[in-house]
Amino acid sequence: MSTRTALIVGASRTLGLGLATEYTRRGWDVIGTVRGSGRTGLHELAEASGGSVTVESLDMTKPDRITALRDRLAERTLDLLFVNAATTRGDIPIGDVPEEMFTEVMVTNALSPMRVVESFRSLVAPTGTIGVMSSTQGSVGLNTNGGQDVYRASKSALNQLMRGYAARHADAAHTLLLICPGHVRTELGGPDAPLSIDQSVPGVVDTIDRHSGEPGLRFLNHQGRPVPW
Repeated sequence: MSTRTALIVGASRTLGLGLATEYTRRGWDVIGTVRGSGRTGLHELAEASGGSVTVESLDMTKPDRITALRDRLAERTLDLLFVNAATTRGDIPIGDVPEEMFTEVMVTNALSPMRVVESFRSLVAPTGTIGVMSSTQGSVGLNTNGGQDVYRASKSALNQLMRGYAARHADAAHTLLLICPGHVRTELGGPDAPLSIDQSVPGVVDTIDRHSGEPGLRFLNHQGRPVPW
């Protein structure tokens, strides 16, 4: 069997780096993206990988950078495209959120991941997987406490856009996944979150692998359980 290849967008640290590390451990070739030119944990992983990890630069909020990376990888076939990058700007009631902040979070968390998906879908193997990191905070049905208004809205928008994408490409055999990693101790999840990256990531990868080759869109958590829309 030939080595499988994953492109992980947003792999410089935390969950993205954890995914790159786990896929490398499982014998995949990994292409990971970072923003900027600074040294990151992904660079260290690449140096220790014996050539199985490649570092690429991408600011996915800039469409021309997406196009440039797509051109650089034009001859590659991806078994997995996974978009991990996201941002938040704190727990601010929606009436107090500046327009610029709202736009930044929406562009980063909803519009830009879909631009990546649309741009790279033709590089994904016919029965490959396209995944995007979502969150239970994007669930309308589970929002009973409020808070994190803009972040919630951006993840809900991402989920809706993926549903639209799935409907538009219903004839494709790609597995489409929206994944919630659980409440993880990261900058987004906070220091008191119950899960470490090492507790979340293997479940995320197991869930992705479990549904490989199954066409259609699913919204699942890191344990493989469906998340209400």
